[in-house]
Amino acid sequence: MAKILLSVNAAWNIVNFRAALVRALLADGHELVAAVVDDGYLAQVEALGIRTIALPMAPRGVSPIADAILVSRYVALMRRERPDVFLGWTIKPNIYGGLAAWLTGVPAINNISGLGTAFIRSNWLTRVVRWLYRAGLRRSSTVFFQNRHDRDLFVEQRIIDPARAEILPGSGIDPDHFDPARFAPPPAHPFRFLLIARLIRDKGVFEYVDAARSVQAVHPDAAFDIMGFLDVVNPTAIPRATVDGWVREGVIAYCGASPDVRPAIAAADCIVLPSYREGMSRVLLEAAAMATPAITTRVPGCADIVRDGVTGLLCEPRSAADLATKMLAMIALPREDRDRMGNTARTLATTCFSEVQVIRLYRDAIARALHQ
Repeated sequence: MAKILLSVNAAWNIVNFRAALVRALLADGHELVAAVVDDGYLAQVEALGIRTIALPMAPRGVSPIADAILVSRYVALMRRERPDVFLGWTIKPNIYGGLAAWLTGVPAINNISGLGTAFIRSNWLTRVVRWLYRAGLRRSSTVFFQNRHDRDLFVEQRIIDPARAEILPGSGIDPDHFDPARFAPPPAHPFRFLLIARLIRDKGVFEYVDAARSVQAVHPDAAFDIMGFLDVVNPTAIPRATVDGWVREGVIAYCGASPDVRPAIAAADCIVLPSYREGMSRVLLEAAAMATPAITTRVPGCADIVRDGVTGLLCEPRSAADLATKMLAMIALPREDRDRMGNTARTLATTCFSEVQVIRLYRDAIARALHQ
């Protein structure tokens, strides 16, 4: 069996998105070590059966000195731990962990779960990040992408060899955990929309709020909730004062963040995610598994999940007006039609995006890495 080093920019990520994979790899007999940022979740990671190493890193930004120090930390870590395989998620572990893996001869498996702000906007940072990805991934054994658009972009820009690029159906959904039968259906009134996301502009939060104002002009009793982390480190982060202003205005209710989103999804009539781009939206997969219809944008990582008119509705990105139109259309649908959408969404989520498929693909990639 192998010793596998995992790395991600937040221990929270492993607890919430990688727990099933961790349990499967431990069941296979592998030894797991996690090099992660200490964000208060190290104990929960260790409770999964992983030895943890706190690895300081800034989650965002490019600093030559800080990033050189991070590479040296990864190199020292790999020389000390001597892992058989490196698994990386999020930008800096993928780039700098991947670079260190190449320097120390450790096979690397990377997961590009989304391209983020640097690729949504084309500027000097995009060029720098593209160059860094090319350096960090060029010797990887397997690079997973969560949608074909991101994969094709990396191949077209010659960041990655197409022979080593694979599509992964998100982080996987456990249909038993996300079982709508465990929860009461939403009440008949008021009609409740819910956005779950980090509070950053690129998730379409401003469009959601503007659309809510338009819809409330027609349906004053419609409810608009927002759940997610505030005060995130991101160039498009929305200030807490702005969110407080929306709450005082009465246009939205801010529900904070929660490690368990199932009760909130179950209480909503429709999940909304007007994101500018995703890898493979975890929120939309969770909503689908909970048999809740969704409204989202016609962009990679969102339109891959929601089937327009079948499991939800699609709107144009960055258009509050079109989003409001789709919200009004969702309200106008008879309850049985929305239920049909939700049930179809659950079938899609459990057949095409199950964590069983994700785990199988990781097991195959690890086997290849160990025998390369």
